[in-house]
Amino acid sequence: MTRLTGGALRVTVFIGENDTWHHKPLYTEIVHRARAAGLAGASVFRGIEGFGASSLIHTSRLLSLSEDLPVAIVIVDSEERVRGFLPQLDELVSEGLVILDDCEVIRYIGRDTGSGESDAKGEKSL
Repeated sequence: MTRLTGGALRVTVFIGENDTWHHKPLYTEIVHRARAAGLAGASVFRGIEGFGASSLIHTSRLLSLSEDLPVAIVIVDSEERVRGFLPQLDELVSEGLVILDDCEVIRYIGRDTGSGESDAKGEKSL
């Protein structure tokens, strides 16, 4: 079982829903790379309204189809693992905002995937 508690680092990436990487959604590429890098987890949140450097407001309230709504990808893991992942974000995110926050994880217990090293209790260390 994967456990992560105590001090951690959260990286949040703000991009547009229509941003792409090699013809697929950029948020998908970021999530897949985070998984491949062995990070504890990543979640994608779709905004309903927002604006960025262009000052153009994107909203889902207009009668037309929603256009390029804001998306936030949130990843939390140890500082070492998150900082090790930052060069990949630098490669992927050409327009957007990447922020880092110190945080404290009070509970994170992942499912046992059958891979990784386990201790005597069957817990995988991060």
